[in-house]
Amino acid sequence: MTQTQQTPVMLARLLALQAAHTAGRITEHSEKTMIDWLTQPQYREFSDTLAERIDQELWKELDDAFWTVIPFGTGGRRGTMYPVGSNAINDRTIGESAQGLADYVQSVLPAGVTPTCAIAYDTRHRSEHFAKLCAEVLLAAGFQIFFLRGFRSTPELSFAVRSTASTCGIMVTASHNPPSDNAVKIYWGGGVQVLPPHDKGIIDCVMKVQHVRREHFDLGVADLRVHYVEHEIDPLFVSAVLLQQTPGHRDVSILYTPLHGVGGSAVVPVLEGAGFRRLRLYGPQSNPDGDFPNVPGHIANPENPAVLSGPIDEARARGDDLVLATDPDCDRLGAAAPLTTQSGSFWKTFTGNEIAALLVDWVLLGRRQKGIFKPEERVVTTLVTTGLVRRIAEGFGIEVIDTLQVGFKWIGQTIDQIGPHNFLFGCEESHGYLAGTHVRDKDASVAALLFSELAASLKTNKQTLHEKLDELFCTHGPHMERQVSLALPGAAGMDRMQEIMTSLRKNPPQSFGGLNVLRIRDYASLAVCTPGTPAVPFAGTKGDLVIFDLVGHTEASVRESNRFPAIGNAVAARPSGTEPKIKFYLFAVSPPCASNELLTTKNMLASQLDAMETDLRQLANH
Repeated sequence: MTQTQQTPVMLARLLALQAAHTAGRITEHSEKTMIDWLTQPQYREFSDTLAERIDQELWKELDDAFWTVIPFGTGGRRGTMYPVGSNAINDRTIGESAQGLADYVQSVLPAGVTPTCAIAYDTRHRSEHFAKLCAEVLLAAGFQIFFLRGFRSTPELSFAVRSTASTCGIMVTASHNPPSDNAVKIYWGGGVQVLPPHDKGIIDCVMKVQHVRREHFDLGVADLRVHYVEHEIDPLFVSAVLLQQTPGHRDVSILYTPLHGVGGSAVVPVLEGAGFRRLRLYGPQSNPDGDFPNVPGHIANPENPAVLSGPIDEARARGDDLVLATDPDCDRLGAAAPLTTQSGSFWKTFTGNEIAALLVDWVLLGRRQKGIFKPEERVVTTLVTTGLVRRIAEGFGIEVIDTLQVGFKWIGQTIDQIGPHNFLFGCEESHGYLAGTHVRDKDASVAALLFSELAASLKTNKQTLHEKLDELFCTHGPHMERQVSLALPGAAGMDRMQEIMTSLRKNPPQSFGGLNVLRIRDYASLAVCTPGTPAVPFAGTKGDLVIFDLVGHTEASVRESNRFPAIGNAVAARPSGTEPKIKFYLFAVSPPCASNELLTTKNMLASQLDAMETDLRQLANH
């Protein structure tokens, strides 16, 4: 501690921290870390702000901001914004992230090669500020910057990394998190979110950062080390998406909401460029606004049906055919449509799995009609996405890669592994979809294009999207899914999360919802077993995921321990890596059926999901 720091005022603050810890108002980590931020030179620019809050005795806020170090996960850093704190998004933690990235890139690039980075940002509070801060850190490290001014989508950032042949990319967005949050997503060359070994290498460098070095953004602009590229990238991105369109019907009335996000820069020009003339924005949610003021709960997540309630009301009143919604950074697509073609029909939203099934069928139908199928082409999806995707694709004679861990980055990686010319379509249950190889991430603009084409085509046959989905159910078997997020609040939440996951592995339930467990797949150890038998290894990608296959699989498929069928009746459990929460994925499947049996079958599957969920919640409470 320097002489300046040993003033009576500083000593009083240090004593206040000690007293707050003794009284149980802040943790030991909070006390120690705040002392560092008050006294160490690398935190000098934040010490006054922290001191003000200590003087105001804002202990709850400060403890939340300092009780741990906000994790830099495999894709970046995400959390609540607060001016100071190791567990918050602020200039220090964002600066550390950019500095760690710069340090790692410099460690792996050949000598003499100038590193480059593409940077974009969304409509959230301080997104532009954080984007320029990242650029300043990278400038000081000798980078050339390709910067997209104005609000842009995450897939356009992935496209920009590819188009500019950048070494890496940074997208400032917290996706569909609350307005209080922000984040940085880190991309590697080729436009995919960072993967092994680069993810761990970047994390290690971020955790070692002591000093964040910056060079003024305007200086980089002046000497042409910062290149503004939006005027070049925007039209190229839209043109690349439009390559995925299929000529055909466009007479469909679409109400689109960007949920106060960036969709106006991506979805709108794509749909207009494809010839959808009856497109309009939902006014209350059309303006960019990081508060998401007209979204229920201010959580702009199209996975939540309530988010689309306002647009649905307007669409019903005005006789529209389709409602589309994208999350704030425009990489996820939500949708709703009427159940029947009758005037005044009830409307219903689609789950991410349902949209995936409809889009897979549409993409494959289009290729079959064009006669351009190749046997080596693949549909790619994840372990927790509906098995209906594989059943539809196999009906067209197309193989599916559905053994990937959760996260679209694994789909992006697979595109390059199998060769882009062999990639047909990628999807995941959390409303992420991709056709084309213009990016290596999910893209709501191309998904909106395809879904609109499908709706227009069905309209000519007087069929709705929901009726088409029922047709797929009858042909391939009804599939219903549900996600249950189990939050475990409090200081012991992370420990309880690990206890539950350990118990699921060591003492697995014998049944869920009355369906016996036939097989347990543990992707952490890459071992599979049937109850009462020793586990045997299987080939796959490791991840903290356990899948319980339930009655409904054939005995033959259970014995094939190294090759799994499309997911059927099952429960999957996956803990969060950054917060005390377990996400359960529930699957209920029935064989193909006649149309007059479908309603009864769907009601039965819904009851089955209810029973599974009841068992899961009881398990968590024990």
